[in-house]
Amino acid sequence: MYSTDLVLGFGIGSWEWLIILLVALLLFGRRLPDIMRGLGSSVKEFKKGMDDTSPPAPPTPPAAPGGSVPRDVPPPPAAAPPAEAPPTQPPKA
Repeated sequence: MYSTDLVLGFGIGSWEWLIILLVALLLFGRRLPDIMRGLGSSVKEFKKGMDDTSPPAPPTPPAAPGGSVPRDVPPPPAAAPPAEAPPTQPPKA
């Protein structure tokens, strides 16, 4: 095994990489510029997202154990009781 086999990776020699490149060019020849342009814009967007200096969102407070409501949170307002409907009479036959 040559030292270039380890550099190029996976034990594939330079001739094999050349054949793979030629097959890729034959398959994607006309679309290759568009594919590379899309790949470049994707990498650019990824780098822009990584360089974003906005502060992270504040962490949410942990939930109280047992599902109880923390003391500093006021209880929700009480709902009004439903209005009583007048009694209905059965239809006359």
